[in-house]
Amino acid sequence: MGKKIKKEVEPPPKDVFDPLAIESKKAETAVLMLQSPEEEILAKSCDALYKFAQKGDENKITLLGLGAVESLSKLISHEDKIVRRNATMVCGIMAAQNDVRKLMQKLDMIPSLIARLAPEEDVVVHEFATLCLAYMANEYTGKARIYELNGLEHFVRLLSSPDPDVKKNSLESIYLLAQDFQSRSAICEQNAIPSLLELLKSDYPVIQQLSLKALGSVSCEAECRLALKANQALDHLLKILETKELNDLHVEALLIISNCLEDVETVQLLQQSGGLKKILTFAETSPLPDLQRNAAKAIAKSAHNAENRKFFHEQEAEKTLVELLGSDNNGVKAATLQAISVLCANVASKDVFSKNGILQIINLLNKDNAEVQEAAVFALANLTTGCPNNAGALIEADGIDALINLLTDQKEGVIANACTVFINMADQESLRLAMQSHGVMQALVATLRSTSNLALRKAILTLAALGCDAEARTEFRNTDGLVHLVKLLSSNHDEVRRNACWAIAVFANDEMTAGELYRLGAYEILQEMNLSTSRRNNFSELAENKMLDNNLSLKYNQKGHLSHSNLIKDGFYDHGRLKPGAKLPSLEELSKQMLNQNRAVILVNTKFPELPTPSPPQVEEKPEPNNGRSSSSLSRSASREKGVRNVPSPVDDKQDLPSGRSPSLSRSGLKEKSSSKMKNKVKKEEEKMKDEDEIPPVKIQLEPVPQITQWFPAFDQELIDYISEVTRTIVPLSYPREQVITLAQFVAEKMGGPITKDRLHEFSWELHVGEIKYELKCNVIPIGKIKKGIFYHRALLFKAIADRIGIGCCLTRGDYGRAWNEVKLLNDSICAGTKAPPETYIVDLMYEPGRLMKHGSVEADHYQHI
Repeated sequence: MGKKIKKEVEPPPKDVFDPLAIESKKAETAVLMLQSPEEEILAKSCDALYKFAQKGDENKITLLGLGAVESLSKLISHEDKIVRRNATMVCGIMAAQNDVRKLMQKLDMIPSLIARLAPEEDVVVHEFATLCLAYMANEYTGKARIYELNGLEHFVRLLSSPDPDVKKNSLESIYLLAQDFQSRSAICEQNAIPSLLELLKSDYPVIQQLSLKALGSVSCEAECRLALKANQALDHLLKILETKELNDLHVEALLIISNCLEDVETVQLLQQSGGLKKILTFAETSPLPDLQRNAAKAIAKSAHNAENRKFFHEQEAEKTLVELLGSDNNGVKAATLQAISVLCANVASKDVFSKNGILQIINLLNKDNAEVQEAAVFALANLTTGCPNNAGALIEADGIDALINLLTDQKEGVIANACTVFINMADQESLRLAMQSHGVMQALVATLRSTSNLALRKAILTLAALGCDAEARTEFRNTDGLVHLVKLLSSNHDEVRRNACWAIAVFANDEMTAGELYRLGAYEILQEMNLSTSRRNNFSELAENKMLDNNLSLKYNQKGHLSHSNLIKDGFYDHGRLKPGAKLPSLEELSKQMLNQNRAVILVNTKFPELPTPSPPQVEEKPEPNNGRSSSSLSRSASREKGVRNVPSPVDDKQDLPSGRSPSLSRSGLKEKSSSKMKNKVKKEEEKMKDEDEIPPVKIQLEPVPQITQWFPAFDQELIDYISEVTRTIVPLSYPREQVITLAQFVAEKMGGPITKDRLHEFSWELHVGEIKYELKCNVIPIGKIKKGIFYHRALLFKAIADRIGIGCCLTRGDYGRAWNEVKLLNDSICAGTKAPPETYIVDLMYEPGRLMKHGSVEADHYQHI
């Protein structure tokens, strides 16, 4: 054997660097090493950065500032598995920081992360890639990008992964994506329901909870609920509810059931299987407030369907809800009240709550918790709608004051629902009176200052509902509520303006309120509104007409016409035409004006001023002997003395008040106006008293009658006499035509008699009216004092008397002092038994008093115009 020769070791190549162990204590160095071309260095750097980022958010922010995310975004797609794995791990950890996620979104890392979910990737890569994507799915843009790239498909597939962390991260991603309705439908299409139900059996509570949360989200869709029903999901969920050891899952399980209860078939199925009763019993007996709240929410969701409400009533769900109202948890109370609000759409359920529940709900109106308070008033609004018994129960439970307090709440919804309750109560007169006695009108005046359109709309409707009572209108007027209501006519909100018009139409139903509304400018606003095509509404014209119908002086001034139904009452005055833009002064203002050359204002008034009632006289008797007279004779004498002191009513004796701008009456003034008949009666009484035995002297202290400081319109005694005479002579006449003719002749006689057309210019009515104005020292003249009247005087007097005795007629004003009356009469020539409409006639009061001219005829036209 030959000798072995030692082989020489070849030296390493000169271009190869010997292995170098690098140790670094700074993150900057590790981040810089991410730029290395060597896989080993990249893997070790990523591993070091993973450990560094795990220590807290400050380290994550440090790495973000050093530019680590930009390098990692490339390394998660590296060819080397170890580098790819370690880089994905770092990304999964760092994505917990919000700023890091924003940068990842900007760098569009989601496609690379979804690629790491491929089946051939390592389980660790799946874990941290799903973790990173779960963080990214917290934001809408991230969810949208994941959905766009079909990431949901990978999450559903990974639900069967052997690794629990992968399952947990995938479940969380699915739950977050399921917040969007598009993703919910996609989850059903991916057949994820069986996998989600299977994970309910997991040994890990977090996986069970995430599965339930995901199912709770997808169960909002009808198609998903069908999939749950097909996979017997309700059986699984009821078993969870019946297992006490799984009480941490009860809340989420009940939430899914509540979504499923929206389907009628599901409710029917649960009712037949006894599951519905179990749920109600479980909600009533459970000690978990969250579960009770979800149970109430389940009833509320399901009860939106009429058939479901019927099923709940059969299972006595009302009893469960009333029990839940006694909970100490405000969230449970609020949810229960919402369920009551929905369930009481069933009339039978509403009756149950009226007996058990109204009082508890009213007590909750005083709770400090705003959510409970809002839910309570909403429940009362629904309970009292269409149910007078429940509205009456509020009175019995003293709930009005609590509701009135809510009218000043900060939330517009609370105010609106409180107003709804008042509107529901206003259907009954007794309840309206009760609300008024508690000051609801004053509270509503404050609500009219709200800046919320919803609160204003409801408050105005409440005023309209309560304003049908005269007392309520008076109270509202006295509290200056009309000022705020008129302002709302100019609102820019259509419905507020519309409701304000409706309220004005209601409040203008009496003369005083209609007059005050006119003074505040409501009529001018309504006129402008009705001329506008954009601001006019269904009630603006009604409101304007109501104001005119209850202020006939204004109506005649503005429209120049009073219909058969417009009955002239005391206080009516004819001012004549106004200049454009001018406002009609009140009668009091006109009466107090100095004498002027303007056309006299003609007044119709038979109402005597209301005198203040004097207090009874104080009588002091001296204790002197009665000289043997009986007590009965004393009482008779006292009675006679009382008769002497009584002064008869001026109305009974038909005495005129002195006309003037501000008439006032004193006791001496009344004596001067007493009739001679009364004086004679007093003298006779005094003579009789002298014949009686002497009576012990009596001191009588008479309190002075206070003078009238309030203004009253001038009293028209002549008009009263006219009406009395007409009542005696014309009313008994058998035929309307005869009554009209006779009344026309009567009016013409009192106003100067007939006048021929060619002598009309000689009729000196202007001088006569001027003399009356000078005599009264007033521009307002009672119509009875006019003895020489022209067309418009006679037509007004005819209308005023005809309205008092029941003869229907119209009053129309023409030009140049013309005015005429129209009456409707049946034609006497028509055969009896035929149903022909009455014909309209113009009544001649000037030329041939009593002549009836057919409307539209030549003679009628000549009468109406010069």
